[in-house]
Amino acid sequence: MLFLLKILILLILLGLITYFILQRSVIKITRTPVWILWLIMMTPALIWITWMLIYPQKQVPLALIIIPLALIIIPFILCPYLYWLLLQWRRHIPDQSKKENSSYHSQTEIDSTQTINHTLPKLAIDKTEETNLRNCFPWTVYYLRNLEYKPQAVICRGQLRSNSEEAYQTVQENVEGKFGDRFLVVFQNSFQGQPFFALVPNPSCSKNKNQESQEYKILRIMLTLGLLLITLCTTIYYGATKIIGISENAIHNNPNLYIQGLPYAIALILIHGCHEFGHYIIAQLYKIPTTLPYFIPVPYFLGTFGAFIRMQSPVPNRKSLFDISIAGPIAGLIVTIPLLIWGLSHSNIVPLSEDSGILSIDSLNPTFSFLLTLLSKLALGAKLTYNKSIDLHPVAVAGYIGLVVTAYNLMPIGKLDGGHIVHAMFGQRTGMVIGQISRFLLLVLACINKEFLFLAIFLFLLPLADEPALNDVSELDNQRDFLGLLMLGLLVIILLPAPKMLIQWLNF
Repeated sequence: MLFLLKILILLILLGLITYFILQRSVIKITRTPVWILWLIMMTPALIWITWMLIYPQKQVPLALIIIPLALIIIPFILCPYLYWLLLQWRRHIPDQSKKENSSYHSQTEIDSTQTINHTLPKLAIDKTEETNLRNCFPWTVYYLRNLEYKPQAVICRGQLRSNSEEAYQTVQENVEGKFGDRFLVVFQNSFQGQPFFALVPNPSCSKNKNQESQEYKILRIMLTLGLLLITLCTTIYYGATKIIGISENAIHNNPNLYIQGLPYAIALILIHGCHEFGHYIIAQLYKIPTTLPYFIPVPYFLGTFGAFIRMQSPVPNRKSLFDISIAGPIAGLIVTIPLLIWGLSHSNIVPLSEDSGILSIDSLNPTFSFLLTLLSKLALGAKLTYNKSIDLHPVAVAGYIGLVVTAYNLMPIGKLDGGHIVHAMFGQRTGMVIGQISRFLLLVLACINKEFLFLAIFLFLLPLADEPALNDVSELDNQRDFLGLLMLGLLVIILLPAPKMLIQWLNF
């Protein structure tokens, strides 16, 4: 009964998050009621909860509760298709005059440029400015054929006749020379694979925005420090009460017991902080305005939901997108792995039981993860055998959470770090295909290990596309491609279970 109660709470949270995402994303593009789209998105989870209510654990053997594979796969095939049909059924149609001057592909392409700033004013240039704009495209670099005028962009189509990096730099310098900082120059591939330029209004040229950033600079620093202090308190509280197991009454009677949660709190904040500062430092090297890391305090769930930064201007190219995205996981792992090994070496060995699993920190069976198996054996040696599990030290709990967070961020989907990495390596369109395949592969993994089911559902709610770089055509060098493949390989060895041959070789 307690298990079903937890599942129902997660279902409510999932429903609220789903409704919030739909309310923010689809209300501007369709007249289909949001509640209908929400119901379609929630149908798979509702089907699974209904199955578990019909076959409760106390009445039938556990093997009969396992949801049939067809009941997992079919809703994920039918529901997205039905969602797409309903979305298109009452989609907002532009004015007839605009419709005659645009095709489906050009509209889709400009949608991606509008993600830079969807609140920009309409863009308009006169005949003289149009002549100046055409002169920005030397025919030996990029042969300009035609201009397409959109509400917030000018699409410049033609033929690339030089290196993509050289073409972008030449056109960008020419546009800046004739128009100053009025426009951002975007360079993308169309759905037919043809490079095109787009000019969009530059939001950073506003004087009011510059004054506002100076006015609120001190306030943002205070907000960062305040959230850090609150998160320190919530993580100490969670470490003391939930991980060490000190009762709240005991803490009230003896506040000194509260400090016992400090090792967990410091380790977890250090892991999240290093991850975000990895992003922040590389963004500063590329001179991209970025906020300091903001921590998210949560008293009753791990003490924190982690931290985040916000870049305040577009990423210039795929190289910078890759470097900023991969710096976070690398910086986080540099701290996570030593803390995890130290914590595991100070953890206790306990007998393996039915309660042992991924979510049991007092009886963790590490064989569900290839990498965790290796680290556990390295830290504990011969003490860890096939019939033993691990009662994690508080620092090991923080390291374990850091490993899970790293795996989540490396998922090659949408705006996650992994999504940015595959976008930078293979391009936006191919990155979206990889993201869709990854979601289905994780769903298959969830059929083997039910603990991954909630993560698989959540990843299906994330959008596949992320914002393009200004120069989204120039490709990465071989060194960055190799490093990106290594990080994706790291994701695989975190998620996949240890093979039996490895377990036997390690005398597990």
